[in-house]
Amino acid sequence: MPEQNIIRIVTHSGTFHVDDMFAVATLQLLHGVEHTEIVRSREKSVWESGDYVLDVGGVYDPKTKRYDHHQHGGAGARDNGVPYSSFGLVWKHHGMELTQDEEVWSTIDTELVIPVDMADCGIDVYTPTNPGIHPILIHRMLVQMRPTWKEGVIHDERFMELLPFARRMMEREIITAVDRKEGRHFVEEAYAEASDKRLVVLSGGYPWSEVLSTKPEPLFVVKPKSAGSHWEVECVRSDVHTFTNRKSLPLEWRGYAGEELVARTGVPGSVFCHNGGFIAVTENKESALRLAKLALDA
Repeated sequence: MPEQNIIRIVTHSGTFHVDDMFAVATLQLLHGVEHTEIVRSREKSVWESGDYVLDVGGVYDPKTKRYDHHQHGGAGARDNGVPYSSFGLVWKHHGMELTQDEEVWSTIDTELVIPVDMADCGIDVYTPTNPGIHPILIHRMLVQMRPTWKEGVIHDERFMELLPFARRMMEREIITAVDRKEGRHFVEEAYAEASDKRLVVLSGGYPWSEVLSTKPEPLFVVKPKSAGSHWEVECVRSDVHTFTNRKSLPLEWRGYAGEELVARTGVPGSVFCHNGGFIAVTENKESALRLAKLALDA
């Protein structure tokens, strides 16, 4: 077979951001790391040499694989009004080549790409519930990896150091989205088969929260732990992005473990109940079912 040509991916030099980092990572996964060359420059002659030019150059033209969004008027926006950054443009035009699945493509666009585009375009991604307290987002993680004012001009070195992390995160996003799509089918089946739809019993660690939050009845899920032989009772939430349970586990169980929890529940095999009242652990499925039924009637 003839040797594949090396594909030159050009982005800007200097301070890096999440959008250019993940745009490059996406194209490396698409073409293969060994078949790509990464060049960081603000020289027009270098831009002209690129097979792809990302986040620099002032041109958005998918035909010539130019994906900048800094020019006057930007590079367009989604139907929801969120403008594209370079990551969003690359994902728009090449994400399907990588995922080969529209649902998986859409999941990653919603959960990873859109938040990156929002932040890069100066749009608030979230509203703090406590003033001055902010979550550690992917944007913050990359900012922390940039060289400080004392470390010198080593942006290119840091960019290349972080690329494997960005690629691995993209790989995991795709794998997780594919497996989640398959797992939701088993959750739907378990819900349909439940005689009391307030309690859904799963045979595996399937991604249940998003599915059951859309159903009106479920209050608790009984399922095996992801590791070991123990089982869990978990509370269902109407909004998976909050910690508000539809119904919490009884107050008198919370924060207790072992024999003390057994005494309070009357259920042998009870192991632990979280202080927050959203999860309890048992030694086996039978004990988990007994706890869940007690919680339903509490």
